Amino acid sequence: MGRRGGVPCALELAVLLTSACLAGVSGDEFSVLRSPQSVVFRDGSWPIPGERIPDVAALSMGFSVEEDLSWPGLAVGDLFHRPRATVLVTVKGVDKLALPMKGVSYPIENAVPLSLDSVANAIHTLFSEETPVVLQLAPSEERVYMVGKANSVFEDLSVTLRQLRNRLFQDNSILSSIPLNSLSRNNEVDLLFLSELQVLHDIASLLSRHKHLAKDHSPDLYSLELSGLEEVGKRYGEDSQQFKDASQILVDSLQKFADEMFNLYSGNAVVEVVAVKAFNSPNIRKTRSILQSSESESDNPYNLAYPYNYNYSVVFNIILWMMIGLALAVIVISYNLWNMDPGYDSIIYRMTNQKIRMD
Repeated sequence: MGRRGGVPCALELAVLLTSACLAGVSGDEFSVLRSPQSVVFRDGSWPIPGERIPDVAALSMGFSVEEDLSWPGLAVGDLFHRPRATVLVTVKGVDKLALPMKGVSYPIENAVPLSLDSVANAIHTLFSEETPVVLQLAPSEERVYMVGKANSVFEDLSVTLRQLRNRLFQDNSILSSIPLNSLSRNNEVDLLFLSELQVLHDIASLLSRHKHLAKDHSPDLYSLELSGLEEVGKRYGEDSQQFKDASQILVDSLQKFADEMFNLYSGNAVVEVVAVKAFNSPNIRKTRSILQSSESESDNPYNLAYPYNYNYSVVFNIILWMMIGLALAVIVISYNLWNMDPGYDSIIYRMTNQKIRMD
């Protein structure tokens, strides 16, 4: 009886250990819809930590990161041909989307709020004179951050809820081309979801009018956060027909948006989608609105210094050894001039002596 009773205990112990190992990996998903040949994503089910997704975007664009990434999903690729743009779309309220099979997907471990500020700072530092396009947008929360040429390209982009609603009822909106099925034009939640899809359409449309920006040498960055599907799930339930129709419409719109952005950059862009059911920690990332006339004051009551950039040591060594080299050159030149014999070492005195003798 003791042995028979031990078998179920062993099975339960194995199940508990397996559950403990998989507890950190949620059902959230990181997908790559389109990528150039120079950026290689391997097929596999390796979980990626949520806080390292910005590092994946940085490495795929050829930038360095502070901490090495040991995730095997991203290969080295071609170091001399980097993508001209990275597009990251975060979809809240669903842990997985029925995306087409031609992309690559990986499970997310410890989904945390995403911030591509480090990638944007790297672009500003290395390509400050070329003013690349940087756009970070969350339509439903009216959060927008535009830098560089994005201010002129997306000047007519709807960013407030009032503008989004008015944009939907214009003649060239997506309402005339997308089958709504069980969704309604008279429901605020449905309109919020559809307005986010309208933003995707308008971004590709406005960028197509400035195709020359997609062919310059400076990389561009797009970070979009969509929460309309989450509101649809809260309003109707995740088992409702409205949620299913909205999910399918979103998948089709994301794939169309990915294809349009990929083609605008001549096949040299990375388009990624993060599907997150819920973040594990509140989003504390600070953003700035383009409608503000001035930058908000930094929250620094103790007047602390800014943290050093990871390029600080490189710049410091360049300046240090350059100054040491110049100092040594001045010392050597001064020493040689001080100990120079005017009669033999100076061509001026030598020519003068010859002229005196000839006279």
